[in-house]
Amino acid sequence: MKSLIRMRIARTIRQTLLQLALAASLLGTLPGAGLRSVAGEPPRVAAVLQPFVDSRTLAGAVTLVASKDKVLSLQAVGYADLAANKPMRTDALFWIASESKPMTATALMMLVDQGKVGLADPVEKYLPEFRGQMVAVERDSEHVLLRNATRPITVRDILSHTSGLPFTSPVEPRIDRRPLSEAVLSYALGPLNSQPGTRYQYSNAGINTAGRIIEVVSGIPYEVFMEQRLFRPLGMKDTTLWPSKSQLKRLAKSYKPDASKTELQETDIGQLTCPLDDRRRGPSPAGGYFSTARDMARFGQMLLNGGLLDGRRYVSAQAIREMTRKQTPDAIKDSYGLGWSVGAGSFGHGGAYSTNLTIDPQRQLVTVFMVQQAGYGGPDGPRILPAFMKAAQALQGR
Repeated sequence: MKSLIRMRIARTIRQTLLQLALAASLLGTLPGAGLRSVAGEPPRVAAVLQPFVDSRTLAGAVTLVASKDKVLSLQAVGYADLAANKPMRTDALFWIASESKPMTATALMMLVDQGKVGLADPVEKYLPEFRGQMVAVERDSEHVLLRNATRPITVRDILSHTSGLPFTSPVEPRIDRRPLSEAVLSYALGPLNSQPGTRYQYSNAGINTAGRIIEVVSGIPYEVFMEQRLFRPLGMKDTTLWPSKSQLKRLAKSYKPDASKTELQETDIGQLTCPLDDRRRGPSPAGGYFSTARDMARFGQMLLNGGLLDGRRYVSAQAIREMTRKQTPDAIKDSYGLGWSVGAGSFGHGGAYSTNLTIDPQRQLVTVFMVQQAGYGGPDGPRILPAFMKAAQALQGR
């Protein structure tokens, strides 16, 4: 009993100290030891994360806050490599995982703008292998009962996770194991999990299928289209499916909570095949990209500017409105657009290792949160991203 009481007292003291540290950092009074930021910038934003680093809840992070036309804050906190005591740098590289999805959706909307793809079009119009799909209405270890789909899945369905396609297929133990054409063929050969348009099911398969449509319609490989039409013009020089050896030197180590949930342990990127610079790995439009905070901010600024950046138009304002409005039916509580999570006046997307990009048109802010953690240990983990967002929003009052 005494041991339990001591544990509760210690937890209360720890949470109180963390709250005081967060409040002090928001007021700009925290010294900010170990924080790195752009020249002359007070470490106000990343300072709110220092207590989480100190408590071993967070290994390290890069944070960026931008308006439509400039970077307001770019800072690093904590460590890129805990064992080597290597500080996090603002140019660190991260696997952004599912933050790849809105980039793929944006690229497909370029073809919609050109009239080459229609959102209401059946996927089978571009990929004939999807003709005649069936729906699994019963399933157990001994049988699967199939029925005809009430209608073909559409481009809108695959971008909004309402197609009925599964998260992945049995031939994909890792998301980069097969060429894109083979991966997408495996989705077409399997049954749907629900009738098209009736249920939200988060689906890598759907977004990968969108990537395959991009390369079939454009006539060039998916990754080439992304580089030529999006990344290179935007100056996103570190956004890649296959980081080079020099880029890999800047890749932040990946962590997850240990069994006790009180310490962090190094882990690998379990969904990808090593070595990461091996270009024989297949592209994954739904989750394969690596990037930096600066690169993701450029992408976010373009969207915040209605599809324009530095005098160049990438997508139409109408395309952005379509991507960022709720596309899931009213009967479905999940609020998802076309490649974007939407709600509360903003839109954005996260990644499997806790990265986050949010575009807030009301506040005219882009926020980029780059970490490399498969979850957080302890009770304070859920407070990390909200603490950053609160500090980022407070920059407008400077």
